[in-house]
Amino acid sequence: MANIHTSRRGSRYGRYQGGDPLAPPVDLSEALDAIGEDVMAGYSPERAMREFLRRGGSDHAGLDDLARRVAERRRELTQKHNLDGTLQEIRELLDHAVLEERKQLARDVEMDDGDRALREMQLEGLPPNVASAVSELSSYDWKSREARENYEKIKDLLGRELLDQRFAGMKQSLENATEEDRAAINAMLEDLNELLEKHRRGEDTAEDFEQFMDKHGDHFPENPQNIDELLDAMAQRSAAAQRMLNSMSAEQRAELMQLSQQAFGSPALMESLARLDANLQSLRPGEDWSGSEQMEGGEGLGLGDGTGVFQDLADLDDLADQLSQSYGGARMDDLDLDKLTRQLGDQAAVDARTLKDLERALRDSGTLQRGTDGNLRLTPKAMRQLGKALLRDVADKMSGRQGQRDLRRAGAAGEPSGATRQWAFGDTEPWDVPRTISNAVMRSASEGAGRSSSERQGASSRPRVRLTIEDVEVQETEARTQACVALLVDTSFSMAMDGRWVPMKRTALALHTLIKSRFRGDALQLIGFGRHAETMDIEHLTALDAKWDKGTNLHHALLLANRHFRKHPNAQPVLLIVTDGEPTSHLEPNGEVYFNYPPHPMTVAYAVRELDNARRLGAQTTFFRLGEDPGLARFIDSMANRVEGRVVAPELDDLGAAVVGSYLGSRGSRGASGDAMPYRGGYGDLFGGRGFWVGD
Repeated sequence: MANIHTSRRGSRYGRYQGGDPLAPPVDLSEALDAIGEDVMAGYSPERAMREFLRRGGSDHAGLDDLARRVAERRRELTQKHNLDGTLQEIRELLDHAVLEERKQLARDVEMDDGDRALREMQLEGLPPNVASAVSELSSYDWKSREARENYEKIKDLLGRELLDQRFAGMKQSLENATEEDRAAINAMLEDLNELLEKHRRGEDTAEDFEQFMDKHGDHFPENPQNIDELLDAMAQRSAAAQRMLNSMSAEQRAELMQLSQQAFGSPALMESLARLDANLQSLRPGEDWSGSEQMEGGEGLGLGDGTGVFQDLADLDDLADQLSQSYGGARMDDLDLDKLTRQLGDQAAVDARTLKDLERALRDSGTLQRGTDGNLRLTPKAMRQLGKALLRDVADKMSGRQGQRDLRRAGAAGEPSGATRQWAFGDTEPWDVPRTISNAVMRSASEGAGRSSSERQGASSRPRVRLTIEDVEVQETEARTQACVALLVDTSFSMAMDGRWVPMKRTALALHTLIKSRFRGDALQLIGFGRHAETMDIEHLTALDAKWDKGTNLHHALLLANRHFRKHPNAQPVLLIVTDGEPTSHLEPNGEVYFNYPPHPMTVAYAVRELDNARRLGAQTTFFRLGEDPGLARFIDSMANRVEGRVVAPELDDLGAAVVGSYLGSRGSRGASGDAMPYRGGYGDLFGGRGFWVGD
């Protein structure tokens, strides 16, 4: 499939760049999960997105894999080739010409012996330097026709190679060229140099370019549309030719410069090419005219093919820079898919296009947005999507172990009471379908009774029942008791040191999503406690970085939790505490933080006092103990027993299921009258799993 670009000189065809038209839309779920994981590990959203693009997804390569293939391709080119190809080819032609001449001298019995001896001495005395030998034989009167043809091939080869360095494909197109063909090339070079010099002086016009292309356009398969496109294409190839020359040894360069004077049997071609190079360097100084490479392979390259290889190396360097995305303002749109296709093939371009689409979708779909500080952030929509994914994981763990229902189907509006009422804006209760249809039928019948006989006769052949919003009735439900939930999460540095940082954040986000989506009447407060405690919204907690800050201030966290409980006096308090250490700091009456390790008795006393206050407020308490420290286990056991609470010690990958299960168990542990019952539910006995209960 091709794209067609029309122009005044005809049509341009190019590779189709639109990707697979039947491919499904880009899937953001995998990207969002990975980005969310990295954000919770402390990465910025921008860096997290970059890291995902580097790693790639399950069904497409990432930037790192593409960069590795680019580096391998570059190494292959430099280790496969050397720059002696043209000199080696000339040397072979020269050796063959001299051999055939000697054969002819030996066969020619009519030749004067003195003349034969002089010729043999001249051939024998040729210098070892190929360029010098070719120059010395420029006036030699060849006796062998085959030898003369081989020598003429040297001059023809030099001319075609030099032209092929500047105009790709010229070596093949000028093979067996006539004098008229060579004259046409010289005329093209003269016109081209005049056009470039006029452009350099600012005197050229669009008409000048059009006239040049109409006359010489066959020599430019790229079909440039203006002089800048022509300059870009020619300067890139000319700069590659210069880098190839720079990469040769001094002896190789000297030989080629000497040989170039013999191109097409005249120095005129080299003079025109030197003039062209000077014009291109003046007009495109930003090209790499001074670079070089170490070519250490065994396969010789001619001047034209070598220039192509050096262009490939430049393309690979550009791709490596683009794939690194390490420069300011880097975007996936910077990737040159044409270069990638040429160097690595179609599949690499498909992978790169997928990464482009992913980045564009992440930015344009409301997943990432730039804040007032200029940095990218996860949007509330992205947080909801991420939370739903985490909640599904939790639901799979819980329902897969003892056949529990999928949390996504658990109702949040209460149990049906058997009564119905008309729907009102904001109702989330399920429709009562029989009552709704009955209302619509009765309304339609009553409306039909008010019509004239002719209207009823016309409508009788088309009986219809249309629903209106007034017909809809919903099932009334018994209101569930509201829960007031405080989730206290330890944010001390030990949580990050021991790999508990991300599971803690995942747990908080899963619980937050469950309450905001299924139990909207419940009041959730997230409280992080390290050296001191603070209430946090979910965006703050998920983006929180680990800090080296000594202290585990459970006392301060419980103060904030009790304040939250007092704000909701009619709700059932639920206290969930996730920690991996004993309290080592507390708030003094003056508001200062006191820290001591090992825990000071006063610090423990302050924490116990606030835990007792939570019990007096009716809080159902669950401790989630992370780690196997015996001292921590004894402390948390005693705290839980004091308030008739529970302790669960889950493995890290079960923490989310443990906290969510405990919350659901707390909501369900109510008697028929709605009064609170002693808390007997929780993750361990309601939902099963590898977590185990302590002090049951």
